[in-house]
Amino acid sequence: MDSLEVNKAIAAVLVAGIAYMAATIISDGLVNPTELKKSAIQVEVPTTAAEGPAKAPETPLPVLLASADEKAGESYAHKVCAACHTFGEGQPAGVGPNLYGVLGAPHGHMAGYDYSSALKDKKGPWTYDALNEWLTKPSAYAPGTKMTFAGISSAKERANVIAYLRTLSKSPEPLPAVPASAPAAAPAAAPAAAAAAAPAAPPIGPMIAAAQPAEGEKLVQKYCAVCHSFNKGGKPVVGPNLWGVVGAPHGHEAGFDYSAGLKAKQGPWTYDELNEWLTNPAKYAPGTRMAFPGLRKETERAAVIAYLRTLSDNPEPLPAK
Repeated sequence: MDSLEVNKAIAAVLVAGIAYMAATIISDGLVNPTELKKSAIQVEVPTTAAEGPAKAPETPLPVLLASADEKAGESYAHKVCAACHTFGEGQPAGVGPNLYGVLGAPHGHMAGYDYSSALKDKKGPWTYDALNEWLTKPSAYAPGTKMTFAGISSAKERANVIAYLRTLSKSPEPLPAVPASAPAAAPAAAPAAAAAAAPAAPPIGPMIAAAQPAEGEKLVQKYCAVCHSFNKGGKPVVGPNLWGVVGAPHGHEAGFDYSAGLKAKQGPWTYDELNEWLTNPAKYAPGTRMAFPGLRKETERAAVIAYLRTLSDNPEPLPAK
């Protein structure tokens, strides 16, 4: 390559460089951007999103108690608490103390029971608030308590249980006053109105006549066999042997130590009497030592009675259908 060609190449590079510099200077003069102090696009971030939704105020305990369901509380207590506690008047302690008359009584209300020092140190009676706090979390209410139950998280369920415990007394404690600002009357009246409008329960006789004893036997083995025997000549367990109970006197098993509540009952175990007893033993014979809460379904009671009827050499005549 001769010197002329080299000179042309160098000149082309120099011209290109001069042209780039000129273009840069001109463009800076035409466009003079200013830096924004804040973004032109503003994204609003809610300040409360990270905090979560605001908690609704907790319903006061007196309001919950005014509309509490005692039956639901009884069902819960006998399902969850009966493994350790008894509820009938005069019944012995289980793993935990008997709970009859606990509301309004001292924390160590059962004479002779070995309470933990955590509860022995608690002064004053079991008030509604104290029971509510205890049932929420026993270990927080009385650190060091021997009770391993974790507690009831639902305020409504706690109120139901406390309402049931209130009934375990000959003179139940007055319910706490509902705050004037709380609309407690309407919720409390609604269940009563519904109960008044509910149809009467069907007669138990025809239901027994139509029931299947085999179904009753299954229920008996599930609920009753832990405390009763059923064979002819069988020995009592916790409760009496039930062979021949239908049509027999209330204290039908000689030598068994029946509660005063049942000793006071006169006459035989008729179908109607057995139905009433199986509905709610504590109500039928106040003071009974039987902790079983009862069978709520008429069909289940009818099936159990139909089975008990078969436990006889001469079964009682079936009621008319």
